Amino acid sequence: MPIYATTGTKAFLARGGVDTHDVEELTGFPALFGGRVKTLHPGILGAILYDRDIPEHRAEAALHGIMPISVVAVTLYPPPEIDIGGVALLRAAAKNYAHVSVLCDPEEYPAFIVSLAQGGPDLTRRRALAIRALDHVATYDTENAQRLAEARVTAPELRLALPLHSSLRYGENPHETGAFFATADGLTPEQLHGKELSYNNLLDLDATLRLLARSPLSMQAEGDAVRAVVVKHTIPCGAAQRGASAAAVREALDADRVSAYGGVVALDAVLTRDASALLAGVFLEIVAAPAFDDAALELLRRKRNLRVMRFARELPLRLSRERRLRSALGGVLAEEPDSQAEPEALRVVSRRQPTEGEQRDALFAWDIVRHVKSNGIVVAKDGVTRGICAGQTNRVSAVEIATARAGAEAIGAACASDGFFPFADGLEAAIAAGCTAVIAPGGSIRDGEVVEAADRAGITLLFSSRRHFAH
Repeated sequence: MPIYATTGTKAFLARGGVDTHDVEELTGFPALFGGRVKTLHPGILGAILYDRDIPEHRAEAALHGIMPISVVAVTLYPPPEIDIGGVALLRAAAKNYAHVSVLCDPEEYPAFIVSLAQGGPDLTRRRALAIRALDHVATYDTENAQRLAEARVTAPELRLALPLHSSLRYGENPHETGAFFATADGLTPEQLHGKELSYNNLLDLDATLRLLARSPLSMQAEGDAVRAVVVKHTIPCGAAQRGASAAAVREALDADRVSAYGGVVALDAVLTRDASALLAGVFLEIVAAPAFDDAALELLRRKRNLRVMRFARELPLRLSRERRLRSALGGVLAEEPDSQAEPEALRVVSRRQPTEGEQRDALFAWDIVRHVKSNGIVVAKDGVTRGICAGQTNRVSAVEIATARAGAEAIGAACASDGFFPFADGLEAAIAAGCTAVIAPGGSIRDGEVVEAADRAGITLLFSSRRHFAH
């Protein structure tokens, strides 16, 4: 069976000892326009598309000297270069899958070669290959369309073509179905151990990894500190920053051990054996890290059902920058970070300036509260969250709950609010609990009253140029 290839592919195969013919032998034309037109010709597309079972097709092919092509293998140019001929070949082969096998990914080659030795793939397998090729083309076209539209939410259309990553046992509840669709970019976390991931596990893991992405403001204050976080039902219940993995994990768990039960633990550094040993006595759904010591993995694998996930170091930051989609009213809401916006800025609006420790804790709390459902409050001290409250409809109550959870640790702590204080009473609740530094967005018509309350109490108050609601 002769093999035909374009010039570059032909040269590559020749280096591997594979004898091929140039597609110019089929078309009678050289590659045109800098290689843009090579395979768009009846001698190739006709050879792929004609139906071998239709006598008229066979007669027409014979009349024009068109020999059948039975296998099409194409690797598309990566975006942003737009592949024309390759996409046309894949579509043509997929359309005529009854007679043609189509391969869109080199990973398919080994199994296909084995099938050739057994007489070739059957109709069911050729149909599966065609479906995969069309899915691949759809994803490819979507990526290029989004690049041309500069991936803005203001694009006239939103096109989604995500391949199925895995079917799930059910959705949020057992009577609901669920599935996970994901881009094949190699950044989906890898499961190293444990039970099958559920719909809720994936939501919690996403929320946990987002907490590891540090804002530019906090990165300046934290240096090389390890961050460990604990999440339950997508809500942070503990976070800590320390110089070593074990210390960060211990402090994050100790921030609220009751809430940590059945939660997700993640950190942005290698999970060491010492850190792993701290998790042995805690019931958790997932432990995630960019890397694991061998000894740490051995300990974690003693828990049969514990899901152990390894993620790419760049994934948390990528998640923080990518477009987010949510279904609503039968449609889709889309939002993405505005890269054209001015960088977030902080200013001290109280008479008292923060100490170095207060500044560091305020920035840490501010980094965590942006991931807490509104109204969100975070109390932090010495690089550890001491009290977190989420989802309240009353900001004063949110402050009271968070500081009550912090208890005595609220004294001398920093308090972060995801939205501005519409009245001074929310700030006063933090002051009454003992907080000496508060950070929040400005923008209330009563900002002046809030600043006056801070000055009367002698605490430090910082206003951010941005709010960070999470609904």
